[in-house]
Amino acid sequence: MTYVIAGSCVKDDVCVEVCPVDCIHPKPGDPDFETAEQLYIDPEICIDCDACVEACPVNAIYADFELPEKDRDSLDLNALFFAERAVAK
Repeated sequence: MTYVIAGSCVKDDVCVEVCPVDCIHPKPGDPDFETAEQLYIDPEICIDCDACVEACPVNAIYADFELPEKDRDSLDLNALFFAERAVAK
């Protein structure tokens, strides 16, 4: 299981602050923060601690198996964000 940030994300970085493994990006100050449509959770690093879910002010973070049907594409979008970042490095 991993957590996924859905499209209703407003880029409030409180989830970034509570993440114990630094798996939510882009962070404020990252070159792509201003242009990113939302924040994303790296499924390879997420430890399923639930801290981000509790912190999210707009309830945009779900366990992968609890994603609403309308947000199912968010699972792939989160993984794709990190795959593209790895290529860009």
